[in-house]
Amino acid sequence: MTTASRLDRPCFVDLSARVKLRASGADAFRFLNGQITNNLGKATQSAAVQASILNAKGKLSAHVFISKESNADFLLDADPELREDLPARLERYIIADDVQIEDVTEKFSIFHVIDETQPSIPSSIRTVAANHFGFAGWDIWVASENAPQICQELTSNFPFCDDACAEVIRIEQGIPRWGRELTGEIIPVEANLEQSSIDYVKGCYIGQEVVSRMKMSGQRNKSLCGLVSLSGATLQSGTHLTSEADPGKDVGWITSATKSARLGKEIALGYVKRGYNTAGTNLQAGSVPIEVVDLPFI
Repeated sequence: MTTASRLDRPCFVDLSARVKLRASGADAFRFLNGQITNNLGKATQSAAVQASILNAKGKLSAHVFISKESNADFLLDADPELREDLPARLERYIIADDVQIEDVTEKFSIFHVIDETQPSIPSSIRTVAANHFGFAGWDIWVASENAPQICQELTSNFPFCDDACAEVIRIEQGIPRWGRELTGEIIPVEANLEQSSIDYVKGCYIGQEVVSRMKMSGQRNKSLCGLVSLSGATLQSGTHLTSEADPGKDVGWITSATKSARLGKEIALGYVKRGYNTAGTNLQAGSVPIEVVDLPFI
């Protein structure tokens, strides 16, 4: 596969639909750090950290980005589908802690600029380094009433990447998304979230035992892989994967699919079971022959 460290040119994406929560209170840091897979100490006012929030069985409850808003307050953002479940999940573990979880989704818009260079934005507006698409990028947090003005300024400097465009970039880069690759049945290691979202030396968090055990054993039942159509036929999410070596055996499924203009191929993300997920393995997606490839595609 062709590799590249950056997009052909910078662009910006509207992430305003993401759920946004503020965690505040004297115990906010200690509480959040005990809920997430990453080290909250890495989050600053100018850089967000990625992290997963798990249940006791090590399976995903959410995947979030967290940055500092002030010395004591933190801002979290996550997929829109988690607007009800994420605050409920966090509040469930607040017992005697001085922590308040506030839904601020309607108060802020987020525009994400994919570029190595920080965009020129008024200093009064929060600009946070964040990697949503496998490239260096910047989240611009702006009060909702000021969003049209900032959007207009960004449009004059960057091409706008709509939802369909962003989805192609996401799949090409092998980035898992909530509701597709990330669900309540997935352990973050299976979704290739180790490097971006897991700190193995931080303190305890809910679900840590399962994640640490997988790290020690080096075993995972399935892994998120890249899939390429060998015939050029379109691939469909939800399609089950089979192996000619084991006729009729279900060895995985497709989670997201798209046509990549940059590759000139039909590609997909999918979970493939151990023993069948080595790069170069040929499988079937329904009647379509496919090849397992390493991620990212580009």
